[in-house]
Parts: sequence; structure tokens; C-alpha cells
Amino acid sequence: MSVKLSVNVNKIATLRNARGGNTPNVVQVALDCERFGADGITVHPRPDERHITRQDVTDLSKVVTTEFNIEGYPNERFMDLVMEVKPAQATLVPDPPHVLTSNAGWDTKQHLDLLTDLAQTFKAEGIRSSIFVDTDLQNIEYAAKSGVDRIELYTGPYADNYASNPEKAIEEYVKAAQLASDLGLGINAGHDLSLDNLRYFQENIPGLAEVSIGHALISDALYYGLENTVQMYLRLLK
Repeated sequence: MSVKLSVNVNKIATLRNARGGNTPNVVQVALDCERFGADGITVHPRPDERHITRQDVTDLSKVVTTEFNIEGYPNERFMDLVMEVKPAQATLVPDPPHVLTSNAGWDTKQHLDLLTDLAQTFKAEGIRSSIFVDTDLQNIEYAAKSGVDRIELYTGPYADNYASNPEKAIEEYVKAAQLASDLGLGINAGHDLSLDNLRYFQENIPGLAEVSIGHALISDALYYGLENTVQMYLRLLK
């Protein structure tokens, strides 16, 4: 089976917000990505709404027909939004509001009680849960103990080291994915995956179900066009 591609449209909202108004139109871009073959749409609303707004999430929830994934830190505002929209998947990230981008995974042992409560809350609402983690095996073990459905592997370190040594860059991710699969966890991945490093990653990670890609894909679309770029990423995942 092909690995699913979820397109993160945060950068479209960033561009729109830089000028005001509604150009580019986040909803239209999301619908176009679906039409071009994307398997899902991801958003990461932040408290300051510097890119995706609460209204964007509401608007998208009404029209996205593929998998809708909302990621964020589980404060009261985020949880209220997820409970209102009921996306297909909620991805929990540990970063506080001021962080520029998600750049670390959960300490799942330290936050086990919180993550367990959240996993149960989502399950009761029919929402698939995912926890953003690094490759530390203990964090994956405790993610499984929380009852979450999936993990999302933070692939920033892989992307940073891929060009110099692909085999070394992927090594810890293979171990992490194998353990996750053994523990019954689904496996997602995201952060700085690109046309350069995506194929090698998906070919070497057992059980990979889904990748979420935003910054690189939207940047590539400036050169290749959005339709062509979505198709280019999809071909790497086949």
C-alpha cells in the first residue's frame, strides 16, 4: 500500500496573512490539493493565529473530504476546537505557543497521565490520536502505554543529516518504527521531509502509514506549480 500524503496548508495561510484579505484562499488550496491527489489536509492552528485561524479550521472541516488532521498543543483552546470540529485525526505536539515550528517530541513518560486522558477523550469521540515523538525508544514505549493510536516521528534530525550520511540518518528511525509496529502503534512522520529525502525515508521505514508535509511542498510549488508538486510527492510514496 502507498504511504498517504497529508498536505499541511499552514504556509498558505502565512502568505495570506502577510497581506490581509483572502488571497491565497486557504480553503481553495486545500480543495485543489485534494483534487490533485493528496490523501489528507493538515493544519496547525496556534494561539496567536499567525497562520491558520480558528475560522480556517471551521471552514476546512466543512469541505475537506479526505482525511482532516489537526495538530497542536492540547491547551483548552485547542481541545475545544478539536471537540467542535471532530477531525479524522488529532496530532498532539508538545511545543509552547511562542515556538516558531514544532522541533521536538513529547517526553511521554513524564506526560503519561495527560496523554492517556487525551487518548481516551479522542477515542470516545471517534477521533484517531497521534503523538509527536522523537526516536527515543522509551518515549515510544510510553506512547503505547498511553493508548494512543499512532505516533508521528519528528523527522527534523533525519532531514538535517540525510545529505551527508543517509544510512546513519535513517538508522534510529528504523529502530523506532520497528518498536512502534511491535507495540501496535501506527506510524506517521513529518518535519522537513522533501523531494530530496522522502523516497529514501519511506523505503526504509517499516509500517509507515502517512507523512505530513507543508513547508517543502509549498516552497516547491513556487517552482513546479501546485498540481505538479503534489503529484511529484505522491510518486515518491508509491
